[in-house]
Amino acid sequence: MTTNAKKEAFDSHGVAGQTHTVTLIPGDGTGPELTEATRRVLEATGVKFNWQVHHAGVDVMEKFGTPLPTPTLDSVRKTKIALKGPITTPVGTGFRSVNVALRKELELFACLRPCKSYPGVRSRYNNVDMVIVRENTEDLYAGIEFEKGKPETATLISEIMKLQPGSKIRSDSGISIKPLSVFGSDRIVSWAFDYAKAEGRKKVTAVHKANIMKYTDGLYLETARNVAKRYPEIQFEDRIVDNACMQLVARPDEWDVAVLPNLYGDILSDLCAGLVGGLGVAPGANVGDGIAVFEATHGSAPKYKGLNKVNPTAMILSGRLMLKYIGEAKAAKRLEDAVAAVIKEGKSVTYDMKQDRDDPTAVGTAEMADAIIKKLEASK
Repeated sequence: MTTNAKKEAFDSHGVAGQTHTVTLIPGDGTGPELTEATRRVLEATGVKFNWQVHHAGVDVMEKFGTPLPTPTLDSVRKTKIALKGPITTPVGTGFRSVNVALRKELELFACLRPCKSYPGVRSRYNNVDMVIVRENTEDLYAGIEFEKGKPETATLISEIMKLQPGSKIRSDSGISIKPLSVFGSDRIVSWAFDYAKAEGRKKVTAVHKANIMKYTDGLYLETARNVAKRYPEIQFEDRIVDNACMQLVARPDEWDVAVLPNLYGDILSDLCAGLVGGLGVAPGANVGDGIAVFEATHGSAPKYKGLNKVNPTAMILSGRLMLKYIGEAKAAKRLEDAVAAVIKEGKSVTYDMKQDRDDPTAVGTAEMADAIIKKLEASK
């Protein structure tokens, strides 16, 4: 099967030493503080950037009438690379997720979320080094929903009952539809294998619920098995999602690259972040064909807005992923080493990284970035 999955290494989308034009989206809540800290750290690596600043989120709703303005999308389409701060997603009401909309509009089909242990981070584990690859465009996140009580929902329920007479769906139900395609499954599993091969990783595990959802997850699993045949040098296995959760907690050191449909990928990437100390150290990238958006896994934490309090590590490490993507592998390594050194010392870190979260020696967002910059300057 032919797909448009990238067949290139993750770090082959730029030339080291050139000036890189990047769309910078500060986000909302604590996003602007984290974005500014990350921008300063990235510039301290010596890599040259031409930042194109555009906005998205709740703070621009009044001005643009949408949390995702057209100029912001157009800029990412033009630069092909974006660094994005966290953006608030309302729970249950309000606009749909800006993050989901970005992934759909730009066809960012692959979500990359590394989970790695760093000495000094409070965690029950010290040997985790794995990667979650999450499909971004299909599954329940496709947004095909029918609201309770609407005429079209009643019609859909009636049609389902005709097609599957044994089905029992209450008339007061809301309905979400879960599409999984051969194309989408082949594309994301191929991307995961290509990433594993490029990064020298040895195993890819497909996570699913094919024992119950035979026509969706079953299709995904069958497709994954077919893709695996094209990569005999990479070990392949599969895990049912509930068992995968148990295995991850019991023996995380046995995992390498996990590839999952959208919803499972969202859930298990947070679980894996918990294995290495939490969302504060969980970076992420959303990648399509020649286009990528880099962002922390965590949310915008609006209650901490303007307090210079939150941990910038996840977004800074997302910046490290961006450096690799644009061909600045040496700068990426220096940046990760600097972050790791600051964390290991445990002095200039935010409250959540202290043994006692009320430790008065905890520093703020900007000060932790300053400490990382000092390490970078010392490594020149």
